[in-house]
Amino acid sequence: MKTLRMLVCGFATAITLSLISQVAFAAGLLAPANSDLPPLDIREHHVEVVIEDGYAITTVLQVFDNPHDQDLEAVYSFPVPEKAAVGEFTFWIDGEAVTGEVLEKQRAREIYEEEKQAGRDAALTEQDSYRTFDIAVHPVRARQDATVRLTYIQPVHVDTSIGRYVYPLEDGGVDEERLSFWTYNDAVTESFSFRLIFRSSWPVDEFRLPQHPQAHIVQTAENEWQVELLNETAGSQEDREEGAEPTSGSIVHRLDQDIVVYWRQAQGLPASVELLAYKEDPQGRGTFMMTITPGDDLAPISGGRDWIFVLDYSGSMEGKYASLVEGVGRGLERLNPDDRFRIVLFNNRAREITSGFVAATPENVDHYMEALLSEHPDNGTNLYAGLKRGLDALDADRSSALVLVTDGVANVGYTERRDFLDLLEQHDVRLFTFIMGNSANRPLLEGMAHVSNGFAMNISNGDDIAGKLMEAASKVSHQAFHDIDVRIMGVKTADLTPERIGSLYRGQQLIVFGHYWGSGQARVIVDGRVSGEGRSYSTEFVFPETVTRNPEVERLWAFAKIEDLQNRLDYFGEGADLEQAITDLAVEHGLVTEYTSMIVLQKDRYDALGIKRLNEKRVEKEQLARQQRAVQAVRSNRVDQGQPMYGNQRPSHNNGGGALGPWLVLLLLPLLVRRLVADRSAC
Repeated sequence: MKTLRMLVCGFATAITLSLISQVAFAAGLLAPANSDLPPLDIREHHVEVVIEDGYAITTVLQVFDNPHDQDLEAVYSFPVPEKAAVGEFTFWIDGEAVTGEVLEKQRAREIYEEEKQAGRDAALTEQDSYRTFDIAVHPVRARQDATVRLTYIQPVHVDTSIGRYVYPLEDGGVDEERLSFWTYNDAVTESFSFRLIFRSSWPVDEFRLPQHPQAHIVQTAENEWQVELLNETAGSQEDREEGAEPTSGSIVHRLDQDIVVYWRQAQGLPASVELLAYKEDPQGRGTFMMTITPGDDLAPISGGRDWIFVLDYSGSMEGKYASLVEGVGRGLERLNPDDRFRIVLFNNRAREITSGFVAATPENVDHYMEALLSEHPDNGTNLYAGLKRGLDALDADRSSALVLVTDGVANVGYTERRDFLDLLEQHDVRLFTFIMGNSANRPLLEGMAHVSNGFAMNISNGDDIAGKLMEAASKVSHQAFHDIDVRIMGVKTADLTPERIGSLYRGQQLIVFGHYWGSGQARVIVDGRVSGEGRSYSTEFVFPETVTRNPEVERLWAFAKIEDLQNRLDYFGEGADLEQAITDLAVEHGLVTEYTSMIVLQKDRYDALGIKRLNEKRVEKEQLARQQRAVQAVRSNRVDQGQPMYGNQRPSHNNGGGALGPWLVLLLLPLLVRRLVADRSAC
């Protein structure tokens, strides 16, 4: 589509200079913009990641430096990683590492302020809704350092035989009020490192860091790999290419770009069921994490469909709009001859630019791309109005899909989650949501996709575009497994989560957490429907009597259960009982949530304030288990070898993924400014 290319080139030329001049907000220390209080330095930033047994453990060590003659408070902010649970927060007080304890959020904040006023050392980690984890440290003594360590855990999914891990650093730029008040210092001045250890019983072909080609990747053993990034001089491009050493006081790294790591499993691997359990007492309660990787048995679909593109062009999309338009154009270009489309734009109001469904002809595509390029993103985000306009006038006689591209930060009109879920439940349409940026409202957008039996895909600037295209294409071009129900018989189980599974699309894994009692042979059955027809899969395997290798499973279960409770709370509105249940679970399992925070105090202050050291004991247990696993051989967690749940191999992009089709729409992702500069040069 030459015409489309010319239009996009012209648009990219017009906005490139304004984009380059914009601040790239990133993780970093915050300092008041209108104050004489000077900012601190991030002297060191070290990241250690271990991925094994289906989950990742990320440990971040920060050293703050106060070069001034007065004691100061350091506040460090970084995006909330996807489905991550903070389990350890350690602050060095008088040279000794002290582990934090989880308390109800308001109480933790009150204690922190009281300790500050009394001149005692204290540190606090809070969660700002879905946006950020904020770490406050007081005091950072004059002319001294302060050291903190944060550890979080999260499940790691493999999708269509591709695994993905993101260390988030980029701020999505959606909280304009906060960004206008605070300025960021994202510079690391002395030492930066990122090291990932990957251990897997499944063979891996290759690793890829699309935005960090300089990463050092080596296979250290048959089942173990290491990925490493060290100091990067933040000088000129020529300096970086020549490997120039940083000079004293220079910036060695900026915390302004996500680190995205992909790994590709070997071709032809079998579908599988894997079980991870933790159970200390044979007579007590155990916790399990069951990962089901389905076989490739969802058939391709064909025929004419209706596509509704609902596109966010609010002010927070300013730096992403050119890529959004290019992606829509390329997606529309590849629609089938029998397909139709509508395009709805929304900022503080919604309007349709297509006046109903139009045929996907080249002339129509060029016409509406020109109309899109004439728009300028601004104003607020009335997500509800955009979604409602997109759902109007659906044709009941045709299969419909709605493609929503947004950061999901609704701030105009209806903004409560319940409103969006009610709206979607009134329509029979699959919602496919592309969630743009780290500050996007993931809980809202994922919930909307879930209730419509669609799917949500998180997008980072550091992602591999071609790979994300293929991942989405393999889902929407095949049937889906709907109305899923998991039953476990032979062993007593309870507290299964997620409570409602919904749908699985091609390549997706199903991860189920729960509690169990006793041990022995169990039968696991997964029921669902494909194109209205019932389908069932089953296998049998043993739940262990005792197993202590992975104590982190307890935190992972608690975090998944809290997500269920939060979904219920968002769905039904205010509920003191649900909020208390979330708080109790988080305190028991040492998790930072919207209702709880983790506080570090001088050791004698815990007893003085009557705070039990529950998390300290849990952290010690987990650290010991990690040390033991590190010197043990990699083990397989597959439990269905004797009776496979699926008879065929797991999906990959080389065994039936199909053409990309309209799902080149994923080029809507927010490309980096240098991509726009390249487009301008190509014009």
